[in-house]
Formats: sequence, C-alpha cells, structure tokens
Amino acid sequence: MASTVDKTRDDLPLLSAATGFIFAFRVSLTFLWFQDEPQSGTIVWLALSLILLSLATLFTIGSAPNSTAPYRTPPIRWAAALLGLSFASIFWSQAPLDAAAGYWLSWAADVATVWILLRDGDPEIKAAAIMKGFVYGACIVAIVAWAIPARDDLRLGDEIFLHPNTLGLLFAIATLLAIHLAHETTLWRWPALFLATTLLRTISKSAIFAFLLAFCFYLLRDSTLSRKIKIRIGIAATAVLVSLSGLLEAYFTTYAAGTDPETLTGRTIIWAMSLEYAIKKPIFGNGFYSYRFVVPPFGLFEAQQAHNELLQQFFAFGAVGVLLTIGLYWTFFRQVRRAPASHLKTLAGTILLFALVRGLTDTQIYDLSLPLWLMIMLSILLSIRTPQSQPAETALYETSTT
Repeated sequence: MASTVDKTRDDLPLLSAATGFIFAFRVSLTFLWFQDEPQSGTIVWLALSLILLSLATLFTIGSAPNSTAPYRTPPIRWAAALLGLSFASIFWSQAPLDAAAGYWLSWAADVATVWILLRDGDPEIKAAAIMKGFVYGACIVAIVAWAIPARDDLRLGDEIFLHPNTLGLLFAIATLLAIHLAHETTLWRWPALFLATTLLRTISKSAIFAFLLAFCFYLLRDSTLSRKIKIRIGIAATAVLVSLSGLLEAYFTTYAAGTDPETLTGRTIIWAMSLEYAIKKPIFGNGFYSYRFVVPPFGLFEAQQAHNELLQQFFAFGAVGVLLTIGLYWTFFRQVRRAPASHLKTLAGTILLFALVRGLTDTQIYDLSLPLWLMIMLSILLSIRTPQSQPAETALYETSTT
C-alpha cells in the first residue's frame, strides 16, 4: 500500500507538467480542430479543465500539507471572493446560462487544480513542473502560429480563433517563465529567445510594450546576471529587431493611418461605449461573460471585452468587482514586496508589472491579465518563503551545527 502511495506521489510532477502544458496549448484547440464547430472546442476546453481537476483531486486524496498557512494567503482569499462574485453574477448576466456557467467552471477548476497540486508533496517541484509544461505548450502554439499564413495586417495568428493579442499574452508570460527556469538550466534560454521573437512577430502592441517594461525591470532586479550576459541579451534583442524592422515598419505605417477599433483611436471608442453601458449597473455590473451580449458591434468589429482591466471588471461586476480586483492585486503586490530576495520574488514582481501595464489597454474575456491560476501558484510559493519561516530554519541549522 505504501509503495502505491509513493508511486502516486511520484506521478504528481508529471501531472503538474501536463497541467501547465494544457493551460498553454489549449488556446489553439478551436483553431486546429473545431473551426467548423467552435462550441465543440469550448466543450473540450471545459472537459480538459475538469479532467485535470479530477486527476489532481484523485492523486492527492488522503494527503495533507505540513502547514495550511501558505494555502490561505490574502491573495487567495481575495481571489476566492472574486470567483464567488463572478459565480453569483451568472444569474443576472445576459449571457446564455450554459455558456457563462461553462466558462466560469473552467476558470475556477484551473485555479483549484493548481491549488490542490501544490498542497501535496513539494510545492516547489510541482510549480517548476507547471512552468516547464506551460513553456513547452507555448512553444507548440508558437510553431503553429509560424506555420499558418499571416493575417492581412501581417500579424501572426487568426482573427477569430487564434487572435494575435491572445498569443501575445501567452508568449509574454511563457517567455518570463522560461527566463526564470534558465536559472536552473541555461538551456531554457533558447525557448525564451524563440518565444520572445514570436511575441514580437505577433505585433501585439499591449503585450510587447508591457513585456519590454517588465523585462527591463527584471534585468535591473536580477543581480545574478553578469554584465557580459546582459550585453549578449542586448545584442540578441537588437538582431531580432533588425531582422523584423521592415515588417514592423510596414505594419505601423498601416496602423497609424487606421481608425478601426483595434487601433488606439478605436480603443477610446470601445472604452467610451463600455463605460456608457457599465454605469447603467454600477454596483454589481452586467454579469459574468456578458460583454458581447450587451455591447453592440462596432461596425463589422465585435469586441469581446472592454480592452481595459478595471473597466472590464466594472462592466462585468460593478464597483464591487473593481474593489475586489484592486484588493487582489494590492495584496499580491504586498506579498511580493515583503518576500525575501530570490529569483522567485523577481519573477513574481516582473509578471505583476507586466499584467498591470498590459491591463491599461487590453485584458481577458473573463480572467485577469495575470491569470488567476498563476497568481495563486506564485502566492503559495512566496508564502512558503516568507520571513515567518526563517526562525525555525535558523534554529534547525544551529542545532545541526552544535
């Protein structure tokens, strides 16, 4: 019996890696296999979330963490409150009940899966496996994006089923995770370079600008990077920019002359229209996944979200949702700030900065720019490394040396 339990525990890093892989790869599911029946792609997405949650629950039955404190952090409590509000709002949302319930269930299942996986065994190992799986999955999606014909506006991706902005968010986060993993093994620098190049090729402006700011912050905060390595990074970045300079120039020439909703001028129209509908229900909002069913199309363009994080939360969940979102980000920021210096702290701060900057001009249909499952994972890891655990560690060290 004991050997069976040990074998189950040994399988958890593999399940964690599979979880990260699916979280990244599934953005391409509908494009690859369900373009004729997009609803089937959504069903498969939901099924994958529920399968991962079921396996995580099954493999961790009967286990208990050494301490429950890291799994009850303030960001986790705020995230639970946001999930609770979003679930309640399904019942006043104008979105179809089955669609809204399905998306919410998938969102909550992803968060629960990560929380359960990290409660069993060594959370550091599980989290590293999730990161590695996510980077692998993002690399596969990047290969798909390079393999298909570019859009008419020269960007990678597909307008309907594999949007460049969706790819931009995926590749930016995966690049930052790969850079973090490179501290363990330098081979992760190659996926980081590939994903960063692909991010630039998507010409997802919000994601690229936010990534550049976040990456500069990362370079400044990571004291382990030598001057030689930073120079190499600068040379590589310059080489990539030069190789794509002609393409970028052609795109931005067209972009500057345009007024459609995906330009900056068009974004202001989306913001104004979103605010107009949001203030009609200022306390609890229009409900989860309701945007596309409330806001009319902008000509031929149908916006899926408000293209601003806080405005999207205000539209969906009203002032209460805005307060919960600010509280969630604030408590996570405080946790990052108070954590002892480490590569993990640098990663968490970098991803937080990226999400906040990107959230100014873009966001997700129902998740945050910093995916909730990722915030929960980082919060747990940071909690484990909090100063409160240092006295016990120091005492153990002193005992072992006497």
